[in-house]
Amino acid sequence: MLSWFRAIMPKEDAFFDMFERHSQVLVAGAEALAKLFEGGPDVPKWCREVSARESDADGITEEVFQAVRRSFITPFDRVDIKDLIQSMDDAIDQMHQTAKAITLYEVTEFQAPMRDMAAIAVASAKLTAEALPMLRKVGTNATALSAFAAKITELEGRADELHDQGVKGLFLAHRHDDPMAFIVGVEIYKHLERIADRFEDVANEISGIVIEHV
Repeated sequence: MLSWFRAIMPKEDAFFDMFERHSQVLVAGAEALAKLFEGGPDVPKWCREVSARESDADGITEEVFQAVRRSFITPFDRVDIKDLIQSMDDAIDQMHQTAKAITLYEVTEFQAPMRDMAAIAVASAKLTAEALPMLRKVGTNATALSAFAAKITELEGRADELHDQGVKGLFLAHRHDDPMAFIVGVEIYKHLERIADRFEDVANEISGIVIEHV
């Protein structure tokens, strides 16, 4: 009976598998977002792609929550597991919110700083995907994990700079003739900045796990 019970319990490795699957969805979502910001007639197509990847991510997040409830033994603290997967899910949720705003306002042309911020989302997602497998041996990989987290934080700082640069450009371009374009552009910049913020949250969660286990 005990062996059967253990067999149906989620294995510790299953959590890492789910983290890594989610990180791959993050990369796919971010790459679709970057394609979206290239503009043109394919914008609606890439908005739908971002939405589809967000739905995939939600499914994996729910798997993690269910596994936490069912597991007696977890690779690290249950709260850390839930906070890490939630921070990752928040990142792709914010990508989805960005795509929804673009769909709502029917935007098909984007400023260069917007494209650069979307590229930062891709870079942050790829760093996350590289870092998460290292959590399987967090003690051994503590230095590398901390370096990944620092890189994501640096990218968030660059995204802040691009946000301010972009909003200033919008103001100068539209202050006399098209206030609505300014308002819509500012909203898109805010969404892009929040994506970078959510990836910084992921970095902070990884750093917290490293601190607790070293």
